[in-house]
Amino acid sequence: MKVLITGATGLVGREIVECCLSKNFLVHYLTTSRDKIESTKECRGFYWNPSKGEIDVKCFLGVTSIINLAGSSIATRWTPENKRQILDSRINSLKTLRNGLQQFGGGEISSFISASAIGIYPNSLSNYYTEDEKEVDSSFLGDVVRAWEQEIDAFKTFNFALSKIRIGLVLSEKKGALPKLLKPIQHYLGAAFGNGAQWQSWIHVKDVARMFLFVMENNLEGIFNGVGPNPVTNTKMVREIAKAVGRPLFLPNIPVIIMRLILGKMSYLLFASQRVSSKKIEEEGFVFLFPNIRLALKDLCDRVSIVSVHNKK
Repeated sequence: MKVLITGATGLVGREIVECCLSKNFLVHYLTTSRDKIESTKECRGFYWNPSKGEIDVKCFLGVTSIINLAGSSIATRWTPENKRQILDSRINSLKTLRNGLQQFGGGEISSFISASAIGIYPNSLSNYYTEDEKEVDSSFLGDVVRAWEQEIDAFKTFNFALSKIRIGLVLSEKKGALPKLLKPIQHYLGAAFGNGAQWQSWIHVKDVARMFLFVMENNLEGIFNGVGPNPVTNTKMVREIAKAVGRPLFLPNIPVIIMRLILGKMSYLLFASQRVSSKKIEEEGFVFLFPNIRLALKDLCDRVSIVSVHNKK
């Protein structure tokens, strides 16, 4: 197999590249920096600029599958400019890919898997969401994911399997949500947000990377939730992180208004509640390495400890 990956330098992208190389798959990746293009026998870079619709169509040569992860981080202040960037980065990347494929002629591509997000599901403390849910969250994030998925659907005109993976809260020791939650807990300043009852549908970074390859290798089509089998509340998440690193929790929960003052509208990410099912992908035969939060955190926090000891040396 030869896989073309966009967003290959991101948190999930790096893990997917490692998974591909471990399986002896060849990797093509797209980058907006000509100076950073590096090519080896196994991994070759190509230039693109989605904001201008530019792409080196040689990136499609010999490619059998495409994994699209392109999109700027939502974990930034939701100013008008940043909100426009969050949306445009996703839409323009897909349009540039589609136009490039049309120029190239399709080639040998058998599957196209794009990232999406569980932020499309409505904020709810009681609902349990499957991929069949039609209602969309009435927030900026809901609007972004709806537009994102509509643009993905435009690829249905091509003759390959098309799928979307709605990614939840990705846990990694390297970056993302976990280090930000871990740091205050390690300094005895950890606390849940709001009432702590909001559901967090999480997934270990290794499992989400494996899920993309599972969908690709099995030519699956449709929507799949990129979450683990056992969502937890924010209170449970914070308590389990504290247990994993052997720290007590002293402080009361952090009020909503405090986080709104600090983060603005982006604080919505801390308090939105989406309890999401992984049953569909499991029924296809996918097996999670980290099905519960305690196993995931033990693995990740052990890695943090190893890195910390190494850095001290």
